[in-house]
Amino acid sequence: MNGLTRFLKHNSLTLAFFTGFLLTLAGQAVAGHADFDNQLTTDGLHPIGFLDYLATSDFAVDVTENWQSEYLQFFLYIFGTVWLLQRGSPESKELHKAGVESDREQKVGEHAGPDSPRWAADKGWRQRMYARSLGLVMATVFAWSWLAQSIAGAAAYNEEHLRQLQAPVSWGQYLGCADFWDRTLQNWQSELLAVASMAILSVYLRQRGSPESKPVGAAHVSTGVEG
Repeated sequence: MNGLTRFLKHNSLTLAFFTGFLLTLAGQAVAGHADFDNQLTTDGLHPIGFLDYLATSDFAVDVTENWQSEYLQFFLYIFGTVWLLQRGSPESKELHKAGVESDREQKVGEHAGPDSPRWAADKGWRQRMYARSLGLVMATVFAWSWLAQSIAGAAAYNEEHLRQLQAPVSWGQYLGCADFWDRTLQNWQSELLAVASMAILSVYLRQRGSPESKPVGAAHVSTGVEG
């Protein structure tokens, strides 16, 4: 197996999903541009080019409103599963392991092994930061993408109002508008439903060969067991 083949095999999950992301983002851009031009034509305005559309607040808000909801899901799931449990689900820890667990179980400090990440063996702030780094990064990306959504959403909202000869609103006023919360909550509810469905359905249903599923023959009550 040569170096390129090994790299593709060892990173196929990330590469496949990232490629799918780029393809669907491109598809969204094409469909969004067509819809945006239709709206302009309906309003008696001239359509714009594809590259011009990519620089519009309409495209920006459509992208960022989905990003922020996805990273909110990851953030809540990562932190929530430290303490919250679901009996029988591989998405949950075993029922006796609720909490942050011991240093020995987490292989930190004096319990770190020779192949452990360097900061895991540290006894100061580096270890504390590294021990929460995944959730903190997800929370940070969520916060920035939600901020980007609010800014782009306010611009798109005001552009639409100006086309209808209505007065624009400030960013602060937009945060209290139904448009902002409609965009936000329609994504949040779908993400929370998806997580809850995965947690409970994986108690009773199986997918052979998937690490997200219990082994096919595992008992329904087996908790924290992955295939």
